[in-house]
Amino acid sequence: MSQDIKNISFSPPDITDAEIKEVVDTLKSGWLTTGPKTKKLEQKIAEYIGVNKAVCLNSATASMELTLRILGIGPGDEVITSAYTYTASASVIHHVGAKIILVDTEKDSYEMDYNQLENVITEKTKAIIPVDIAGKMCNYDRIFEVVNSKRHLFKPNNKIQEQIMRITVIADGAHSFGAKRKGKISGQVADFTCFSFHAVKNLTTAEGGAVVWKSDLGLDDNELYRQYMLYSLHGQSKDALSKTKAGSWEYDIVFPGYKCNMTDITASIGLIQLERYESLLRKRKNIVLQYNTLFEKINVKPLRHIDNVYESSCHLYILRLPNYDEDKRNTLISELASRGISTNVHYKPLPYLTAYKNLGFKMIDYPNAYKQYEQSITLPLHTQLTNGDIDYIFKNLNNLLQK
Repeated sequence: MSQDIKNISFSPPDITDAEIKEVVDTLKSGWLTTGPKTKKLEQKIAEYIGVNKAVCLNSATASMELTLRILGIGPGDEVITSAYTYTASASVIHHVGAKIILVDTEKDSYEMDYNQLENVITEKTKAIIPVDIAGKMCNYDRIFEVVNSKRHLFKPNNKIQEQIMRITVIADGAHSFGAKRKGKISGQVADFTCFSFHAVKNLTTAEGGAVVWKSDLGLDDNELYRQYMLYSLHGQSKDALSKTKAGSWEYDIVFPGYKCNMTDITASIGLIQLERYESLLRKRKNIVLQYNTLFEKINVKPLRHIDNVYESSCHLYILRLPNYDEDKRNTLISELASRGISTNVHYKPLPYLTAYKNLGFKMIDYPNAYKQYEQSITLPLHTQLTNGDIDYIFKNLNNLLQK
């Protein structure tokens, strides 16, 4: 019996000899930290998305936090995000000293309730952080409709806010690199979009992230890029690459900044991953379509990744299990694990976690988010899955559901 059990990982990275060769090349070059390959990756990401600039940092979390700081958001301000997300979407708001405002999901949805979003906006609201769960872009048309309807309440804090002159939309696009909505790629729709290149993401740099912004905001791209560089390297007026030029040691610290730059070692992985990315996306889409064909036969509800409006990056395959509760779902996860199938849950709603309980949030106030959580399970979705693996996952899950 044990010989029939497969061992299916949840989300291993897709690394080839090409990535390894590029990292070795970097190690031999003598340049390990932020340098020419990080700058090249920034350029390639900007070209891929179709924007003027990209900034590579050490995480999507750093990308979101620095964006809030550059926008001048802090104590006395409010920033809205979804109750149904990973902690990073909200913790960055807390880091800068602003107040976290959580919005419940819409019923039977992983996206925030946009009517509730409209109701919680005040004169203190400076930004909204929508979350592209599983790689599916949010309904940004509706978000901007809400934002524009509240322009009269907006009071800017700094020059960038004055130029935008409304609430800024900062997409948590940790999952949505390469996703599209109405023909526009993630990074072209929200004002700012922050991506994750963590080890489990579609495109990985081991650890890493990037931020891009729309080209039509009227912002000075070079000055904005300079601000990100300052914030990410201690407020130092000259980066390490610039300081290597003969006689160019001199620098200043213009404010006490942070340390969250990307290194050339990690950028090396990203450069090759980006070259391969369209192929990786096609593989993920094919797996989603195979799963969909199988699961349409039984009483489960997959998150929809593709329709005539959007095509997600197919990052996570989330199934809703009608009539399940948390205990029953957790038992199912354990039973699948005993059959060699690794699964996960995305996510525990923030008010369910100790940190957010301590901030005064109560799970009872977010019933839709809790219902999504207790009925959800995330199946393996990665480019190393075989047709046999997909069939094995379906057969075992179906058998357990029938029980």
